[in-house]
Amino acid sequence: MSAREHIQRRPTMAAQVAEKVAADIKRGRYQVGEIVPSEAQMEQMYGVGKATIRTAMAELKHMGLIETRQGKGSIVISTGGAVPPVTISRAIQRNGKGSWFLPEMTEAEAPAITRTSLDGPPAVHLDQQDQDAISVDRMVYDPNTGTRMAHRTLIPLATAAVAPSLAEAPEAPTSEIYDQLTQAGFTLSFTEFVTARAPFPDERMALGLDDAAPLLIAYRVTADAEHDRPLLCEEVRAPAATCQLAFSLAPTRTPAKRSTRRRSESA
Repeated sequence: MSAREHIQRRPTMAAQVAEKVAADIKRGRYQVGEIVPSEAQMEQMYGVGKATIRTAMAELKHMGLIETRQGKGSIVISTGGAVPPVTISRAIQRNGKGSWFLPEMTEAEAPAITRTSLDGPPAVHLDQQDQDAISVDRMVYDPNTGTRMAHRTLIPLATAAVAPSLAEAPEAPTSEIYDQLTQAGFTLSFTEFVTARAPFPDERMALGLDDAAPLLIAYRVTADAEHDRPLLCEEVRAPAATCQLAFSLAPTRTPAKRSTRRRSESA
């Protein structure tokens, strides 16, 4: 029996259109922030049907090159490079006087304060399933690109009980909350958990995401270092295709190894 001949399959028309538009974006025909031609215009440009164009646009969204914004059309959000256009700094700094400093975020609207019951990942990270907490929700954005991000601070009532000023002004900037916890006698430590998932419908609407866009989520847990006790949890949700997180990492000491010689002598 003769060996099977290799036949190369041609890309679909939708794939060819997506590749053409992607190439135009990469060489600068369409810049980041610009609106690409509408579906009707692309039908005329490439001589294909509406279904083909919609499939091509869905592929460009999946590639992280464009996103659809209500009332504006499809906007270029990336040129296909390795670095997304929006960097979210997760740095934490402290001066010699003990005050905390964090990167500022531009708020799109006033924060919303509610009382909630902890569940999901925040409850796991705080080890307080179904316990009551104060939730402070903010909508923030990057002024250069308009990219919207959601920020939530969860303050368990157990933490507010030992630092009453948190309950009086939970909407205070995060740096001030750290100051209040320090003044309450806590030595603070921080742990960051980063994950991603598909957005829920309300998140897609609030952040202007399409159905195929993944959501980047970071949970920062502030704890009492002396007793390894979680105090509060901050959550940031941002479009994964257009955002990246930047951390300042400090090396930690490796745990001391036990001497095998001592163990053998004691035996």
